[in-house]
Amino acid sequence: MSVRTSAALVRLAGWTAALGSVGYFLSDLIEAVQGGFSTGQLWLTLAAEAVVPVFVVGLALARWPRLGRLGLVGAAVYAYAFVYFTGTVIYALVHHTADFAALSDELGVWMTVHGGLMLLGALGLGSAVLRSGVYPRWTGVALVVGVALVAVGLPGPAGLLAAGIRDLAFAGMGLALLTNDEYDVRAGGTAAQTTRR
Repeated sequence: MSVRTSAALVRLAGWTAALGSVGYFLSDLIEAVQGGFSTGQLWLTLAAEAVVPVFVVGLALARWPRLGRLGLVGAAVYAYAFVYFTGTVIYALVHHTADFAALSDELGVWMTVHGGLMLLGALGLGSAVLRSGVYPRWTGVALVVGVALVAVGLPGPAGLLAAGIRDLAFAGMGLALLTNDEYDVRAGGTAAQTTRR
């Protein structure tokens, strides 16, 4: 893979993280305002959740190897959880599920299992970001806090705030990729700081 191609993929990961996080928050906001699911809102959620695995792995690879093994494994676990969650949105669309509570009742323990994996992934990735400083450290803290609060299942505005904190963390990481022109990705997937031109 060439440096130019790699740099383009890094920018793509940055844009996807930033815009995907905004879309995800909008879908949560719409769901909160209307008090449940709707077809349009679920399609927006599907689009937003489908890109989560892509940008989370992209964010980890863009800062590899400085992010470290914990960050890479955390990103992989988080991404896997969202492959599952993307499938739950398809389920909700097909079965005309009314809201998240009904979806959780229908899917049972698998929602809990994947919620736990999401939390473990966020803990790994967020801790690695905080330790390494490859992204703004506040994004690592916000990721851990936001996902932990989402996993608790806070109701109403508190739940929306929790989702917003999580989405802000990923958007911040994405914007960091887009605004850090010192960063370069070399062939073989390694990364290095280069001199600002």
